[in-house]
Amino acid sequence: MYNKVIMIGHLTRDIELRHIPSGTAIANSSIATSYKYGDREETCFLDFSSFGKPAEIMHQYLKKGSKVMLEGRLILEQWDDKNTGTKRSRHTLRVENFKFLDNKGGSNPQEHSNTSTPQNTYEQHKPNTAPQEPKKEELPSIDIDDDEIPF
Repeated sequence: MYNKVIMIGHLTRDIELRHIPSGTAIANSSIATSYKYGDREETCFLDFSSFGKPAEIMHQYLKKGSKVMLEGRLILEQWDDKNTGTKRSRHTLRVENFKFLDNKGGSNPQEHSNTSTPQNTYEQHKPNTAPQEPKKEELPSIDIDDDEIPF
């Protein structure tokens, strides 16, 4: 089975950051995305959570209204309502990767010249494997007569 979700939208509230007893950071917030068709617009709101260093980075650099791309998997949370005793559930997004999309200072969102800000993409469990430019080899020049070519 495969469970992968990519959402691009705006945060509906500031990032809430808390720490569990082990010291791991947990960030919670929600994202709103919209889809337009004809004269109608459909909006989807989804709560999300992130753990560890990504949670701290999100808390530091994102705020309500920030445009962001979130990539992760859907989680079904279930609990008993304390007031009514009924079973409740909801889907949330467990963020594994994210990308800042706000266009700060008129620069391209892919480029950050300020070294005090993080890279605009964070991939939690993947090493930095940016493609590198292949090495160019110089081929020796060969003097070939056109009559020697068989085609």
